[in-house]
Amino acid sequence: MTATATKTLQATLAPPTAHKERRLQRTVATYRRALSESFDSGADTQTAVNDVVTPYTLTSYAKDALKNYVPQLRRTYNASELEDDHPVRFTNRGWRLDHSDDRTHEFCWRVPQAGRGNAFWIPLRINPAQRELWDDLLNEDVTVGEFRLQEHRTNWVLHVTVEYTVAEPDEPDDPTPVGFDIGESKLLTGCACRDGTPTQPYIYDGGRARHLRKEMFTTLCRLQARDAEWRIDERFNHYQNALTDIVEKTSREAVEYARQFENPVIVLEDLSYIREHLDYGKWMNRRLHNWAFARLTGRIEDKALEAGIPVRFVNPAYTSQTCHACGHIGSRRSQAEFRCTNPKCWVTEYQADINAAANIAGRLNPWGERCALKPHTSDSPRDGSACDSTTGHREQSRQSRQTTLGDFSSETSDDEASLVGSPAL
Repeated sequence: MTATATKTLQATLAPPTAHKERRLQRTVATYRRALSESFDSGADTQTAVNDVVTPYTLTSYAKDALKNYVPQLRRTYNASELEDDHPVRFTNRGWRLDHSDDRTHEFCWRVPQAGRGNAFWIPLRINPAQRELWDDLLNEDVTVGEFRLQEHRTNWVLHVTVEYTVAEPDEPDDPTPVGFDIGESKLLTGCACRDGTPTQPYIYDGGRARHLRKEMFTTLCRLQARDAEWRIDERFNHYQNALTDIVEKTSREAVEYARQFENPVIVLEDLSYIREHLDYGKWMNRRLHNWAFARLTGRIEDKALEAGIPVRFVNPAYTSQTCHACGHIGSRRSQAEFRCTNPKCWVTEYQADINAAANIAGRLNPWGERCALKPHTSDSPRDGSACDSTTGHREQSRQSRQTTLGDFSSETSDDEASLVGSPAL
């Protein structure tokens, strides 16, 4: 079977001449006026938007994109106002690309313009890591979706959405489940399970991402109080780019970690509705709403698909509170420390994030099916065990196999402890 993968290619326009710069500026200004008028008019159908944008001097590709986009703002995004820096959108009918090995910038993009014969070419500085997809785009081996032109303070950036077919990973007969726990203190913790035993854990520290989110919040609040709108946009883009870089690096390392095992299957928590259940107070809710779990999960899934590794989602309940060895509910006196309360279990003290990752991996059964999304009986097990977990009870081990806190950096601030006890984390 095959699956369709989507990726956004990015290229920076080579510095345009003064004449081309003016034409680009005019295109952006005209597009944003048409977008603003369409949105303010309350148009929520393509016909209504068409009546508004028809008089504007825009290419038909940009007008068609507006007719699709404005109704989405109302229906899908439930937008009440517009940002000032919307990119210019074009439908794929207006896409033209040229290539020559003799040029300094091999790829050139044909900028759509209103009027016959007014379009012009401009060189592109592509991302070398995406070179293969740019070649496929040139050879029409991938399908072009919508493309967007974004104006920044110092340059112009082109984003091209492409779709291509990849082979959907087959479920291995003897899988090695690799569980990943996404958190705040440790942004990502991975652990493979072989014969029910945690193997070669992996930790990506989340301190840098947490610091950036906190700094972004305080900086933007101060700039907003000073009414420095242009600085708000600049700093917001700066922080978002930095966080995106962390997400990309972390997801890439996660897939590389999983690939070292034989027949890996990546197991993630199904956190689709976690935001609807957050109620830890205003301060903690803000921190968790800024948590990049959705972006990170999506990027791991995309990159795993490209690498041919299956991805499965399991019930997140009690993964951080349950002992991976015996299945009993334990205690967490700090964000980094898990203690099993079962006196017959060999586990005493364990690194909490690795324990959670091991529980996530353990919820993939040998047939690669998901665990039940609800416990078999009650959400509050009376015997102290996690009845919705596939982890079975084990006899006490002859030799200690636990990963102690001393093996990993586990220093966290006091405010991290407020996350303890959340079934979804």
